[in-house]
Amino acid sequence: MNEAQEHIIGLEEQLRLAMLSADVDALDRLIAPDLLFTTHMGQIIGKQQDLDMHRSGLLKFRAIEAGERIVAAHGPVGVISARMNLVGSFGESQFNLDLRCTRTWRQADDGQWQILAGHMSIA
Repeated sequence: MNEAQEHIIGLEEQLRLAMLSADVDALDRLIAPDLLFTTHMGQIIGKQQDLDMHRSGLLKFRAIEAGERIVAAHGPVGVISARMNLVGSFGESQFNLDLRCTRTWRQADDGQWQILAGHMSIA
């Protein structure tokens, strides 16, 4: 694994920890303002919707485990595909999901890396 790929893995770990702790400030830094994220149910959400779900407690994670990671990184863009096991709740509904997640990271002009796009599907 090269340095750029390892950097993307590090960003993914920051994201995982922020999601587990509902750290909205960290999520705000890690998510691009123009995020396009497609959920495993085909819904498209943006940054504000994502942050609001964490801030309100509507979406809570108890465990996030990544495996089968494949990373491609070139210059200011990186893409990761990973198999994810997500355990938590959405409102009153509990979930334990085995999903495939693809995220596109980009480095902004200020050097900050953020998620520009993501997609989840049933693994």
